[in-house]
Formats: sequence, C-alpha cells, structure tokens
Amino acid sequence: MLATVLVLALPFCAAESASSYAGSTVVDSYPPPGATNTAVDAYFPDASQVGYAGPTPTGAEPAAIVTAIPFSKVENIFPLSRPNSADGADSTFNVTRHWGNLSPMYSVESFGLPDASPIIPEGCGLNAVHLLMRHGARYPTSGSGPSQFASDIHAAALTEGFSATSDLEFLATWTYKLGAEILTPFGRESLFSNGVAFRYRYGQLLNGFTDLPVFRTTSEDRMVDSALNFAAGFFDVRTYKTDYHQEIIIEENNFNNTLAPYDVCPNSNSEDIGYFGGTQASKWADIYLKDARRRLQPMIQGMNLTISLLVDMQELCAYETVALGYSKFCDLFTEEEWEGFEYYNDFWYSNGPGNPTAAAQGLGYVQELVSRLTHTPINVWNSSTNSTLDSSNITFPLNQPIYVDASHDTVISCIVTALNFTSLAATGPLPTDHIPPHRSYVSSQIAPFASQLVAQVISCPASEEPTHIRFLLNDGVVPLTGIHGCTKDSNGLCALPSFISGMHERIGQINYAHDCFANYTMPNPDNIIDGRYPSQKDDSRDCFPPSE
Repeated sequence: MLATVLVLALPFCAAESASSYAGSTVVDSYPPPGATNTAVDAYFPDASQVGYAGPTPTGAEPAAIVTAIPFSKVENIFPLSRPNSADGADSTFNVTRHWGNLSPMYSVESFGLPDASPIIPEGCGLNAVHLLMRHGARYPTSGSGPSQFASDIHAAALTEGFSATSDLEFLATWTYKLGAEILTPFGRESLFSNGVAFRYRYGQLLNGFTDLPVFRTTSEDRMVDSALNFAAGFFDVRTYKTDYHQEIIIEENNFNNTLAPYDVCPNSNSEDIGYFGGTQASKWADIYLKDARRRLQPMIQGMNLTISLLVDMQELCAYETVALGYSKFCDLFTEEEWEGFEYYNDFWYSNGPGNPTAAAQGLGYVQELVSRLTHTPINVWNSSTNSTLDSSNITFPLNQPIYVDASHDTVISCIVTALNFTSLAATGPLPTDHIPPHRSYVSSQIAPFASQLVAQVISCPASEEPTHIRFLLNDGVVPLTGIHGCTKDSNGLCALPSFISGMHERIGQINYAHDCFANYTMPNPDNIIDGRYPSQKDDSRDCFPPSE
C-alpha cells in the first residue's frame, strides 16, 4: 500500500503547539501500481476451472415478508464504533441517528401507524415489489465543508500562534484521511447486506420472472457501486453479473433521468430557489451552535471557530465514522447539539415539501411507477422521464414482479413529496429558531445512507390479481391518506385502482414546466407544504422544458 506514511511516523507534538502537517490530506492507494501481473494469472484459476465444487442443490426462495414474525429490524452499525456525545457517554442516546441524511439507515418504528407491520397483513398475498434505494455511505462531496476545514487547520498550523488544547488537542496532529464522492467500505457493506435482506424478504417473487430482471441506477461511481453491491447480495457474488441486467442511466446536465432529475430542473440549482434550504439552515445553525462555539473556541488559538466551521466538524464526525470507523469529532458536541445538527439537515426547504421544485423533480418517477403498476407505456414526456429509455420494453419493462432503482437522498425526498405523503408534512413548515416538538419531517428517517422506499403490491385476499398497495419507508409503514381516494387504514393499505386514480390526479396537479423553468421568487414567508409553487399561472408557454 502506498501512502503518505511519513506523516504518521513523526513524533507526537505537545498539545500546545501544532505540527506542520496538521490538517494535511493523507491519501492511500491500493492496489499498488504495477501489482496486476497477468503472467501469473494461470497460477490462480477460478472455481469453475478448479472444479470439485461438491453438492450444489438449491432450496426454495425465501419470503420472510409474508411469513416471518417478528420482523427483523435494522438496528446497529457494525462494524463501526458507536460514537458518544460530549455529555452522554453512558446514555442510550444514539448519535448516529442524529446525522440527518448522513445517518446510516435504521428501521423506523412508525410514521403514524403504530399498529402496522412491514409483514404482509394476514390473509393477503404479495404480488410485486418496487424498491427505490439510496446509495450507501460515501466520502464527502468534492470541495465540501470537511475538506475546507482541513485546509483551514493546515493553513493555521503553518503560522505562529496556533495551538490546540483540552478536547481539541487532537487537532495538533490530526490529518484529513477522507476521499471524495465514492462509497466507503461501510457503504459497500450496507448495500450488500440490503441485497441479502431483500432476497430473504422478497426472493419468492423471482419465481414470477420469465426473463432476467432489469434494475436501474445512474452513472455516478457511488451509484453504480451501490447497485452492484446490492445485486451481489441479492443474487450471488459469483453469478450476479449474469443473473440480471444492470441499466446505468447517464447522470449529467441535459440528460433526462428520473433518478437524478435536478440536472434538468434549472430552478432546483438556482441560488434563491434551489439553495433556499441552505439559507434557512444557516439561520438555525447560528442558534444551536452558539454554546458550542463559546465552549470550544478557548481550546484553540490562532483560528476563529466560526459557526460554519463547527458545522463542518459535526459533518466530520459522521463522515469519519462511516469511512474510518471512528471519529474524535463526535465527542465534542452535546446531545442537544446533535439534535440541532439533525434539524439543520432536515431538507424541508431544499428538497422537501417546502421547496417549489420538489414535486416537479419527483414527478418523473411517479409517472414511471404508475406506468409499471398499470402495465401501460408512458406516452406524455413532460418531466425528467427519458423518452428513449422509457419507450423501450427492453430498458423499461412493465411486467416485472421486482423493480429496483438506485438514487440519491434529495431525489427520494422529492419523490415522497411528489407522491403526496402528507403525513410527513403534517406538522407544517419547519421554523428556523427552534425545533418543534413531535415534528413529522425528519431526514434521518426519510433519506439516510442506504435508505429504502418500498411499494408492496398486494392482493387481499390472496390471489393472482393485486388489489392493494402500500409503502414502507425504511421499514416504517406510511399512511396514504394524502392521496385522493385512499382512506385511512391501520395497515397503510390503499385499493390499487384508487391509488392509481389518485396518482393521475396528483400528476395533473404538478406543473413541471413552471416549477422548474419559470422566473419566480420564493414566497415570503415560505408556507409551502406540498412541494409546488403556491399560485401557478398558466405561463408554461414561456418555459423551456428539457429535450427528450
């Protein structure tokens, strides 16, 4: 392994003075350059060449989602070390569940249906399943806060007068060991485990295929890696490449892609609309981190700990933990400050019900879902749907018992907004000066790393023809009462014809051309709760939707 190991070999400096390499970036490279040598490959034949596999009979496909009681929940983060807060080393407070969209996925108890279980209701049968999942834990995005924090530390360490003491003493020799964008080992493991779990829960549906499944993802490295790790867990690490078709949709500007719709929705990338959530979050950060700044600033000299830098330090706790297994940044903040960080990351105003582009961005996937549920090809191209791919029954089949799509946190947030899951928005817009009690919108429950939105297509009573649908969001059953025609049900069920009718109505309400392309300003105050601009005029003729 090639690495900048000189940094790690230097003697430990006194707490009061920083080493010159503090904040510098450490990069490792594996496999070593030149290590691949095809000349020796013949010495290492694969299993098919060696033979002698022994008996290999297969068994019946599992169907735990139908038969297993109790339900198996996601509850831990093995093999990561569980971090402590500054004031709760021995408490039951779980720091990892307060990182917002940077939290590892865990099973949500309830979204308002406390008696509902992910297990298929007794007497019903499972007909099909649609999975929308987020990629696994990753390194920070390029040029984001954590890497900038490291640069600031390194610059300060090269000047006289910089020192760190007490809880911040580790910064004197701390180095930045994070990459950018791609999955961490824990991220790969999470998606592999999710694939295994999905096979246990829904494997029996494979018996309904007459051809190989088509699963979809986008072209970003972490997206492809997530999809492949999921498939290796769901199928088999030796055979998955021939067990299904992996569709990789280009994720880039001007390419229609329902799994990355922001690239064809200009308003979602504008400073005053798309990034409005960041402005709102900053107002809250100034409040919840005020005490942390007062407490931590005396521990470091030669560097001004701004509120923005403190947010970076909280992000470093999350990113270092999922990348390296542990982070000293976690111990610096109290339980209340971790709750504040989670609220800071609740992207209500950026990609949730409070942003006027959210429903428009999720529209394309909703159209695809209805197309799959009705086995009817899409014939109107007025969103981020890709007419080339979605017009083909090869790249967009309509007869699969299992669908798997991989996407991003912000996209999942937009899609649940487009689906009109009003229970998530029940407590209304998020204030920027306090955390409301019992709020309904919590990003760590909606779109954490490896998040899963599952639509179960069910027949009640069990039959070959589906009669109902319901949704699980990270194992929590979601009420569908916001969808016209879906009545209150203790199991979260909605009659399939009613759901489809309600979705057609919801699709008709979303003005993609206006919300993504029109020239408008954010309402003040922003009281949007359904992800649409509140007073749309019929000015779509002045807008320019993307080419198909």
